[in-house]
Amino acid sequence: MVDFSKVKKIYFIGIKGSGMVALVEIFERRGFSVTGSDTKEKFFTDEILKKKLFVKYHEGFDAAHITQDIDLVVYSTAYNEKNNEEFKAAKFKMIPMMSLPEMIAQLFNEKYGIAVAGTHGKTTTTAMLAQIFNVAGLDPTAVVGSQVREWRGAALVGRSEFMILEADEYQNKIGLYDPQAAILTSADWDHPDFFPTASEYEKVFEDFVAKIPRHGFLVVCADRSETVKIAKQAKCKVISYGFENGADMKITNHEIRDGKQFFSLLAREKKLGDFEIMLPGRHNVLNAAAAVAMAHQFNVKLESAREALANFEGTSRRFEYIGRRNGAILIDDYAHHPEEIKATLKAAREFFPKRRIWCVFHPHTFTRTKALLSEFAQSFEDADQVIVLDIYGSAREVQGGVHSRDLVELAKKYHRHVEYVPTVEEAIEFLADKISREDLVIAMGAGNVWEVVEGLKE
Repeated sequence: MVDFSKVKKIYFIGIKGSGMVALVEIFERRGFSVTGSDTKEKFFTDEILKKKLFVKYHEGFDAAHITQDIDLVVYSTAYNEKNNEEFKAAKFKMIPMMSLPEMIAQLFNEKYGIAVAGTHGKTTTTAMLAQIFNVAGLDPTAVVGSQVREWRGAALVGRSEFMILEADEYQNKIGLYDPQAAILTSADWDHPDFFPTASEYEKVFEDFVAKIPRHGFLVVCADRSETVKIAKQAKCKVISYGFENGADMKITNHEIRDGKQFFSLLAREKKLGDFEIMLPGRHNVLNAAAAVAMAHQFNVKLESAREALANFEGTSRRFEYIGRRNGAILIDDYAHHPEEIKATLKAAREFFPKRRIWCVFHPHTFTRTKALLSEFAQSFEDADQVIVLDIYGSAREVQGGVHSRDLVELAKKYHRHVEYVPTVEEAIEFLADKISREDLVIAMGAGNVWEVVEGLKE
């Protein structure tokens, strides 16, 4: 635990991470002196740090940056004593240090914490819920794993007791959090580098929901067998949501028109009202229903929820419109799991039925690609053309027993038009003169695949 009465200057190692930027905003707003460092690679958070928060930081790591006037170092879990000289210097100088999830946990556990967990949908659901609370005047603090367009950042800094958090399960970070209430969207096996089996992955969520106190709430997706099974470990009140009959918060009258989605919500057969969202995809209707179901437990006025959702513009890298080239629409999306790819491509097909859809997929991590190779190969059904880039290893990996060519060869068994194009630059060159007003290009992945559509944009 950090005694903040003794802290004036905080240094962030890996300051460009979305969770880090959210923390930076919270501490900067509370009057702390904030600085840090990261790689020279460009992230969407660069603009938040420079143009919204006006925080000065270093491009590149250097032990000399760790000066004796620093009272606290917060570091990304991607870095340690072996791979980061600033981490090593801070430890040598005996400056107090906390990892990003430990720091978030301290803030979260001191509040009435509402966590949003799950393999998919947690970023959008967290942002939707926080925006509903915000519009309703509940003044929450919120930490989201991406930029929320209305906020021009990844955080809300409120004065109330509520803190709404996107709870990341990787490395069992969610084990640090003690939620008073939680949403569980999904639990499809992921992060095989840390969770060798699906059962070990699910166990993390089981332990998490079991921690919610009896007076709390668990909102869980009724349409997924694994979430229903996990919810049985909860001691608290459980509220289910979904399209399925029997859901406590049931979605009905779902339709797409005029570039929006419309739906009604029934709470145990009592109609709560009609809602609309600008975001595409059935999965985003589920996200919205989850947010309303949780807000409903706190007696939030439905009009506030309706207004917040109707005006919600989404988060960065979630079906984000980037621009056009030769009339082709360019979209960027963070999908990096087979289920996410299928959901995003299905949404694209529903919203743009007459367009030829190009999916530029950037596999993220060797372990995930290898473990889910068959599932990835079968996830491109709603795309007309598929381009696969070289695997993005991230800070976790440099290589690992699988190649993008393996995915391309397997995908060709299920799809007629799949091509291997190694680099971002080659993908831009490949597409530049091929796309026209009949096309839609979606860059997909958790790495730097967004550079493809940015590079194509006129």
